[in-house]
Amino acid sequence: MRLYFIRHGDPDYDKDALTPAGILEAKALAKRLKKEGIDEIYYSPLGRARETMNYTAELTGIKPELLEWTEEIYYYLEVENWGKTHVFHVPGEVVRSAKKGENHDNWFQSPPYNDPGLLELLKKINEQSDIFFARHGYKKEGDLYRIIKQNSKKIAVFAHVAFGLAWLSYLLAIPTNIMWSSFWLPTSSVTTILFEERSSTWAVPRCLGFGDVSHLYAENLPVKPVGLRGNFY
Repeated sequence: MRLYFIRHGDPDYDKDALTPAGILEAKALAKRLKKEGIDEIYYSPLGRARETMNYTAELTGIKPELLEWTEEIYYYLEVENWGKTHVFHVPGEVVRSAKKGENHDNWFQSPPYNDPGLLELLKKINEQSDIFFARHGYKKEGDLYRIIKQNSKKIAVFAHVAFGLAWLSYLLAIPTNIMWSSFWLPTSSVTTILFEERSSTWAVPRCLGFGDVSHLYAENLPVKPVGLRGNFY
């Protein structure tokens, strides 16, 4: 199975909708996903993701399914010397200054991430992820997925950057704070995850492409820096 994780197009956050530029992105994306031959479409309940998805659903004729749990993460942490900061915007210089040993197994035990509310939120996302992939034939066991039924489908999920990086961190067994502080997904970008089956027993999520925006280049559209706080240009 292939998962295509898609961030929504260029947003008007106040209206929870796409900007005119975002609409052009969504149309270019729809052309690409039709060529990819996707089989299923899922989307976040927020307007900007739903609007992005609609162009692909209309072009492919695929009936989309709402996934409530893919809504964007709105959670703030108190970060020393930086104040109240969204989880996605905790500076990389803070994350990478952690004491030796604060890594994959215990990153969530140290400030600013040792927040019970945040950990409960991530736990719920992970639980819903397990249910979702079990529906598609893969049962999560540790960091592996037991193959209950082989699946060759291509599924597209339209959602958001902070949520998407948290979800990808769970699938790829990468610390979530590293994903949030070291990776970024452009608007309308496509991240492709293959559930690689090297044996008849296990499937392992493998990233084939991250934050790809080739559909924008194909239509001579710019890459927007939405979500970045530093020097993009």
